Amino acid sequence: MQLIANFTFFQDAQTLLVAMIAVVLVGLSKGGLGGAFALLGVPILSLVMPPIQAAALLLPILLMMDGISVWAWRGWFDRTTLWHLLPPAMVGIVIGTLTAVITSEAFVRLIVGLLALGFVARMALMRDSGKSGQHGRLSGAFWGAFAGFTSFVAHAGGPPFQIYALPLRLDPRLYTGTSVIFFAVVNLIKVAPYAALGLFDTKTLFSAAAMLPLAAVSTLLGAMIIKRINARVFYPFMYVMITLVGVKLVWDGMIAFWN
Repeated sequence: MQLIANFTFFQDAQTLLVAMIAVVLVGLSKGGLGGAFALLGVPILSLVMPPIQAAALLLPILLMMDGISVWAWRGWFDRTTLWHLLPPAMVGIVIGTLTAVITSEAFVRLIVGLLALGFVARMALMRDSGKSGQHGRLSGAFWGAFAGFTSFVAHAGGPPFQIYALPLRLDPRLYTGTSVIFFAVVNLIKVAPYAALGLFDTKTLFSAAAMLPLAAVSTLLGAMIIKRINARVFYPFMYVMITLVGVKLVWDGMIAFWN
């Protein structure tokens, strides 16, 4: 344990155990098992380290998971969805970079959470018939840019992506593979501005490297589970996940405002 403590943030067994739990939950999410788990990563790690340090530790782990997820879901993606969402997402990241100093993370989380809950409520009231939605250039431009912006500012790009992609009712494997590629590209683009903030110090990288085996196993496990779920189970599950994400984001935003 002392050897690990010398090179990482894991100064004791408790800190190491909490980090392992956080990585497993985020890995299951990155493998495709719903975005709600991913939002728990920083809060759980914040139990044993400062939130900024927790976010810094998770960032390189997320990049590792992206690589594993892209490999696990290779060949499964919807080209049209990526074409409509990725270019606007890059614009959103640029806007997020330029406005990061004046943007309230709490406000962004609150707005994204309310949008996610509104989307689920709308789908429930419409009594979704199971018919697929349609691609749209304008809606893709809006939600893609919003996903890029909120991902950069508050690590909350999942709901905007889901609001556009879930109504398309893609095959679960196509949906998940498309999501994996989208966020892998978004996270990769975010590396340069995050590195400029000094987040990638040696201790952070060693800590992330120590978590790599667990990150790989949990990510592949999430992918394995999703690949065996049919659409009748997958879509209700995803709507439950986006509801949990919405509640979590609204809660985080309100708590931040009250403090």
